[in-house]
Amino acid sequence: QVRLTESGGGSVQAGGSLRLSCAATGRYFNGYALGWFRQAPGKEREFVASIGWSDRETAYTDSVKGRFTISRDNDKNSVYLQLDSLQLEDTALYYCAGRIGLSAYTSSSEYEYWGQGTQVTVSS
Repeated sequence: QVRLTESGGGSVQAGGSLRLSCAATGRYFNGYALGWFRQAPGKEREFVASIGWSDRETAYTDSVKGRFTISRDNDKNSVYLQLDSLQLEDTALYYCAGRIGLSAYTSSSEYEYWGQGTQVTVSS
């Protein structure tokens, strides 16, 4: 019933920035916790960042702390991920995920709805 669609990926040089967007359709968006995950070729899906039903609670994996920022705009039914100081290791397919809940969940198994992903490629 809930559908998530990511956009904003692209190819950038190391040190550059991108802003990823995830637009949601469906009801009860304000009551959803939202997260971003990524998966590089040959690697498992990795947690990146998440935000609770309000923006009071956020979580980040250590490798992106201080470089990425997650935010949401409930009026637009959207969640964003600002990627700054991009590194080669950030290259991956980035997924938006959501679930009904209060917290900034960090495990992929805790999310019910997933987008199809948007590619981020960082070159040296």
